[in-house]
Parts: sequence; C-alpha cells; structure tokens
Amino acid sequence: MSPKRGDRAAPPPAPHEWDIRFANGEAAKGWEDLGSQAPGNLRAAWQLMRTDPVPATRTERHHRLKGELAHGAHRGEVMDRWQIEVTAGGRIWYLLDTERRTVWVDRASTGHPKVTD
Repeated sequence: MSPKRGDRAAPPPAPHEWDIRFANGEAAKGWEDLGSQAPGNLRAAWQLMRTDPVPATRTERHHRLKGELAHGAHRGEVMDRWQIEVTAGGRIWYLLDTERRTVWVDRASTGHPKVTD
C-alpha cells in the first residue's frame, strides 16, 4: 500500500529522534519516486531529518528556505521550512513542529521545484 497524508515515513522514532510524517499525498508520492530514483540518497536524507533536522552548520544541500518559502502552514500552525537536496534536481521540503518533535514532509520530488527559479 502506498503512503498517504499523515502516514509515517518509516518506523516509529526512538526516544531521541524526530518523527517523520507526510503533510500531503503529493509529498508521499514524491517520496516513493525519490526512493525509486535514489534510494541511498533518500535514506541519508531520512537519517538527517530523523536525527538533526535543524543542523548547526547549514550547507548548500541542507538549509532553511528563504523569503516567502521560509515558512509553511500545517494544520493551521505556521512552521519553519527546510530543504534537503537529495539529487541534483530532487528535493525534500519539510516543516518543523518543534513542540511535537515532528518533521512534516510537505514536498518531495525528483525534479527541481520551479517556484525557486
């Protein structure tokens, strides 16, 4: 069965880890597409989100988005939005629910997001 909105992206987190869930169906579908295209890179991105979704040292491949993309809303709450570059074009965007230690994947795609051009 394919994942859908609200589903967990992988097994439940350990006590010190972040929970990773899909904010919408498109993100769940994109996650599956990334897994088919670049499984090792997706696994590394999953591990980053699980253990260090707000890295102290930001890189070109893992950073907070800027401008109007820097925040997003999920279930009526505004949260910071981050990006991980999974492949040359593939991206994961996620929202941080720090109160619940949950990462909400709100975009996952194998192609570069046009909105950032």
